[in-house]
Amino acid sequence: MAPQTGSTEKERKPVSTFLQLFTWEEIRIHNGRGPSKEQWLVIDRNVYDVSNFSKRHPGGSRVIGHYAGQDATDAFVAFHSDKALVKKYLKSLLIGELAPDQPSFESNKKKSLLEDFRELRCTVEKMGLLNPDSTFFSLIFLHLLVLDAASWLTVWYFGISLVPFIVGMAFFTIAQIQMGWFQHDLGHCSVFRKPKWNHLLQIIVINTLKGLPASWWNHLHNQHHAKPNCFRKDPDLNMHPLLFSLGKTLSVELGKKKKKFMPYNYQHKYFSLLAPLALVPFFQLSIFYFTIRKKKWLELLLVVFYNIRVCLMYIPLMGFNNFMVYYWMSRYLESTWFIWVSQMNHIPMHIDYDKNKDWVSTQLHATCNVNQSLFNDWFTGHLNFQIEHHLFPTMPRHNYWKAAPLVKALCDKHGIEYKSKTLLRAFVDILNSLKESGEHWLEAYLHG
Repeated sequence: MAPQTGSTEKERKPVSTFLQLFTWEEIRIHNGRGPSKEQWLVIDRNVYDVSNFSKRHPGGSRVIGHYAGQDATDAFVAFHSDKALVKKYLKSLLIGELAPDQPSFESNKKKSLLEDFRELRCTVEKMGLLNPDSTFFSLIFLHLLVLDAASWLTVWYFGISLVPFIVGMAFFTIAQIQMGWFQHDLGHCSVFRKPKWNHLLQIIVINTLKGLPASWWNHLHNQHHAKPNCFRKDPDLNMHPLLFSLGKTLSVELGKKKKKFMPYNYQHKYFSLLAPLALVPFFQLSIFYFTIRKKKWLELLLVVFYNIRVCLMYIPLMGFNNFMVYYWMSRYLESTWFIWVSQMNHIPMHIDYDKNKDWVSTQLHATCNVNQSLFNDWFTGHLNFQIEHHLFPTMPRHNYWKAAPLVKALCDKHGIEYKSKTLLRAFVDILNSLKESGEHWLEAYLHG
């Protein structure tokens, strides 16, 4: 603890009288990796001990731990739309504050950039860009229900000859991916103003209409947003190194260690087939492992209910063998769609270990946009606006285009590249990035 001598009562706020004062050096060593395993973080100069609370954290235990030993102010503001709701948790976790001689920003973070970003957030809030449009999301929900019904009605009415079989399968695939985009909105609490209504409808959509547990998805996805493209903190990078070698830093490191789980210099050739193929069994196995380990019995029951419901709907119409082809082929197509859309904004960007950069730099270095069009918006669930989505994760997707010029102006002012490209270019860049990473691995493997 930093010594309290040398500071007068006038220099401190009244609330600080009984609080301990800390330096950034003291906070940094409480990152969860020391002998004590303690996890401290800073929010608005206040120091919180989240060591025990992380296990009860509604957003998942790991996401809050990823900021242990760091300033989490901007991440906290970005993730929590209802500040009053979380204050009751913070009060019991408060252990002190930064000493008066300590700066509000860590030395490796860009003060002017963060100050301008916080002003931008205030502007975004005043413009009402964080407020959802109920009509927009009602139409989104209605259209995915229509697609889901169309998949069954096509087979029921036309039978299972080749054309209706393929058309029905297409409807089922599109419905499932659009449900995925919609539950993604709900998981970010961007559909309703009250978090509890978002959480409730998310369970209905992802558990009963998709067969995946909401808590499992939130556990993984919140980590991705907290530290995108940070190895060992972003679960989306778990493909490295068993299947793929990602980014120059990690690829060179892997090559120098003479590790070769796959022929990474050919990964750009096998990505299109292997990535979606591996995702299907990974999802199916991990959801059961997660729900049982975390004792999420209600969610497990709803997932089982989903599988029973789908079987009862389709097997009487087409038989078991045809249904297996119909269902698993749809899952593979959905997985392909999901992989390309979710990775087009991230794999071509900077991938490394966590360097504890400021919130804006962390998100901009790991994300890029795809040009806006009605098709691109629908096809990607508005994830073509990945930059705005990552900077403001609770922003409803229909407002991304309004925030984009403001974000671009911020980037221009601070010399940060605001990347936006065509959809085809984004897909090609995935393969180019994988090819480049594979070459870095091979060079280090052979000569490192």
